[in-house]
Formats: sequence, structure tokens, C-alpha cells
Amino acid sequence: MFDDFYGLTGRPFQLTPDPNFYFESATHRKALSYLGYGMAQSEGFIVITGEVGAGKSTLVAHLMQKIDREQMTVGQVVTSNLDGEELVHVVAQSFGLEVEGHDKASALGAIENFLHDEAREGRRTLLVVDESQNLSVEALEELRMLSNFQLGSHPLLQLLLLGQPEFKQILAESTELEQLRQRVIAAHHLQSMEPGEIEPYIKHRLECVGWTGNPDFDQRVFKELYEATGGIPRRVNQVVTRLLLLGAVEQRTRIDNTMLSAVLNEMRDDNTFPEAAPKPLEKIAPAPAPGPIKHVAAAQAVPRPKIEELLAERDLQINELQQAVVELSRASSANGDTRGLMDEVARLEAKLEEQERSVRHVLTMLIEWMESGQLPREAA
Repeated sequence: MFDDFYGLTGRPFQLTPDPNFYFESATHRKALSYLGYGMAQSEGFIVITGEVGAGKSTLVAHLMQKIDREQMTVGQVVTSNLDGEELVHVVAQSFGLEVEGHDKASALGAIENFLHDEAREGRRTLLVVDESQNLSVEALEELRMLSNFQLGSHPLLQLLLLGQPEFKQILAESTELEQLRQRVIAAHHLQSMEPGEIEPYIKHRLECVGWTGNPDFDQRVFKELYEATGGIPRRVNQVVTRLLLLGAVEQRTRIDNTMLSAVLNEMRDDNTFPEAAPKPLEKIAPAPAPGPIKHVAAAQAVPRPKIEELLAERDLQINELQQAVVELSRASSANGDTRGLMDEVARLEAKLEEQERSVRHVLTMLIEWMESGQLPREAA
């Protein structure tokens, strides 16, 4: 909805990781430096941790775009709540291997043969494991054993582990992971964005979809956004998506802090911010095509007329209220009885407040649809 109103070519603040929107904050720049150093060693473990929504998956997706696939083969594991044997089979699948039999030995043999073949072809092999905080000690030990595969003195597999802050603590404190800790050659914890990075982050993502200055932003919005979100990119995306939707509904060309306060209050009332941050992408089942297109058309067709009707009625009530105020002023000047007009003003104000609540409710339904990909509950 708002992308049409503001002339954008796409959704700039979607919640799923997209390397095309990668923004190099100070902490992401440091993470890339550590990744570059670690990958240059061609062995061991690289560990990147960060809060939910800090941008770990986007960072890796950006890295994958830069890798020469003729020189490196990459496998990715995104379902990490597994025991050791299950993890070995998932690793084999991540490299496209078909394992004869379902035992761990067969899977390990297939992985080792694959790694040898890749090395003989002159390619390095990298395994990326997301949500590593969900791995058991047994599974982490299986990964360490995979890192033992060698061709002569040449290591065959390097591993990049991504995890939430608790994974950093697990690695540091578990006595059973001493051998794995000794193989970590580079590690970095992604921090939140700095206060001064909120404005360039928002404008960067908008420019990626053709933004030319509409809408404009009050400078106070960026400061309050940082305070509300803590500088976590996904949280910023949640809030700005709602801001743009509100701006489109109210036909605003400038986003101000009054609108931001309204959006934040709604999100807190809905219990959607910040505690209800979206789950990582890999835990969400992808919608089949072309189903989402049909859902979009249906969802837009239902609520939009209702919003236009509510806004038209609200504008009419505002005009009536303004007229009543004018008449009240005239009556006061003529020393007439103003009690009836004051009652009418109070009645119109109450109706206007009720209408505002209705508009907010429909707006919330639209937002739920945009974030979930499903029809609004009352419109379905």
C-alpha cells in the first residue's frame, strides 16, 4: 500500500534478510573484517553472535554474494535443533549429498569423500550453521570432528557458526567444549547500530527502492527511533514499516515524531513491540507460489474501501466540528445561549474520537496482514 503512495519500487523494510539492502554499520564492518581474516586461514571455526534481529543472516547473505563459487563451495544448515547424528545427515544434505543408508557412518563417509573431491578440484569448502545456540554439546562435538578431515596437512572444511548471545556464553563456559574453543580463529559479537547510524540506515534502504525524498522525515524521529528500538535493525524495520503505512493512510509527505509516538503506542498496546520480534527466517515455512499473489490481491481488495470510507466520514465530522466552533464563537459574540452548541461540539468530538479508533483498528489489521502474509482476521 505505502509503496504505491510514495512511488517506491518495493518494500524497503521487510523483515526477512535480503543482501540487496545490506547496510554496513560500524559493527558490521568489524564483523566483515573478522570474517575476512578467519576465511583467509582456511581452517577452524569463525563465530558471529548477536541479538535477534541484529543482522547476522543479512551479513552472511552479503558475504555469500561476494564469494567466488568457482573457488569455494558453501553448505548452509538452518535447522540446528538436532542431535549429533541428525546434524551429520543435515550437513550431508546441505552439500547436496545422497547418503546410502541412514546411519551416521555412511553420512560421514559421504561427507569426507565429497570434501576430498572438492579439494582435488581446487575448491575450498565452508559450512555455515545458523542458530547455533540450539545445538547440543553432542552436535557441536560432531562439527568439531568434521573439522578434522584433512587431505595430507590441508584442512578440508571450515565452519562459520552464527548464534544469539547465549551461544557466546555456552562456548566460553562449557568445559566440554575446550577443544572446539581452541579451534575458534575469529569471533565477533554484532552490536546494535549507533545513534548516528539510524538516519543513514533508513535512507539507504529507502534509496534501494527508488526513494527521492517523499516522505521526508523530521530529524527528531531518528533520535526517538533509536531510543525505542535500541538500534536493532529488525526492530527499526518493524517501526518504520508501520510509520510508512500510517503516512500512506493519512496521506502524509512528512513523517514526524507525533506519528512515531502514535505507532509506538499502538505496537505496545498490541504487544507486538519489542517483545514479539519475528522469529528467524528459517523457522517460517515459505508460502507456495503463486498463492501469496492471490492473497495480496484479496487482502488489498477488502480493507482499502473500508479505510477510505472511514477517512471520508472522519473528514466530514472534522468539518462539522469546525463549523460548530465557528457558530459557538458567533453566538458568544452576540451574548447568546451557547449551551446547545457546546453540547454539539462535545458530541462531535466524541464521534471523532470513536472514528479515529476505528481507523486505527483497520490499520492494525492491514499491518498484521503485511507482516504475516495472511488475510486480516475480520476480512478473511
